[in-house]
Amino acid sequence: MAPPNDTVADDDALYVLTAVLLTPAQFPSVLGDDYPAACAALAVEPYAEGYGLVLGQDGSGARWTVVVEDVSLVAVAIAAWDCGMEYDLSPDDRSVVCALPGWPLPVAVAAPGVAAPHDPLPDLEAEGTAPEALAPPDTESWGPAQRRMGADEIAHQWTTWREQIDDETAFSTPAGTDNTGAEPVTEPEAEPVAEPGSEPEVEGEGEVEVDVETGPEAVDRSEAAAEKRSEKQSGRAATDAPSGAHPGVRRALAQAQDYVESPPPPGRVRSSFATGDARMLRADGPGWSLVARTDDIAFILLDEEPGEVLPVGRGTDLPGLLKALDALAVRPA
Repeated sequence: MAPPNDTVADDDALYVLTAVLLTPAQFPSVLGDDYPAACAALAVEPYAEGYGLVLGQDGSGARWTVVVEDVSLVAVAIAAWDCGMEYDLSPDDRSVVCALPGWPLPVAVAAPGVAAPHDPLPDLEAEGTAPEALAPPDTESWGPAQRRMGADEIAHQWTTWREQIDDETAFSTPAGTDNTGAEPVTEPEAEPVAEPGSEPEVEGEGEVEVDVETGPEAVDRSEAAAEKRSEKQSGRAATDAPSGAHPGVRRALAQAQDYVESPPPPGRVRSSFATGDARMLRADGPGWSLVARTDDIAFILLDEEPGEVLPVGRGTDLPGLLKALDALAVRPA
């Protein structure tokens, strides 16, 4: 989060609160499955160099998202803030592409000395051509944006969620079948979001429960989750199929394999740093999101399974698929 500037001179000045990158390798996934889709959501061209998104308030307290071409400047500012350092992010006016009302992501802070964050008043002279104010996804519902947020959070908190999966139990399958997964569980009641991300909670027997709003706090509910797990396991039939048998999982894996043969739009598959020699993969497609480590298992989220995450075991095919996806994925510079 950006340290606030000291003053806001007038309504035209922007009080910078935070910033994010909009590039093929890094973009707010709430905006779309890939980089061109994310750009289309902001009505900007999907240039390969990308953009920086500067989120702030004007002198009246109105929310604004300023799209700038100076990606390097925004990247330096983000890196400085992540290290707890101050950085005055002040893009040159010549770098500004457009200013859009609202914020596409939730911002947990507000500028001091101005009105509380609110959408700008409609421009009466725009005659219906002014863009609608951007707004974060509704966390009380489930859809593509929430699904992608959930996958992002699994990637960010991989160790926490992975440690709660018992491979022997989660990926056990009948003889002659590939151990590609387990069953899902349903999502708990939602809570308000403080940061742009979704926070999954792993239950047991290969099941993962997603709370797209609570983040690491979800771990604190482990006792309640254990009770729910016990109830579900006690009533589960021995013939229950693994998540690899879920038609949505099969569809997602098949479409991911198709990406290897026919590369998707930029940003549809992204690779980022992970510990050791592994890479963290994020892939999205029509109705599904995948997150995986190249040396481990994968998790899949589906539009048709609200609030649920389906783990996919290594099996015989997943390692090759992940390696191929990593080879074609875009990576941060």
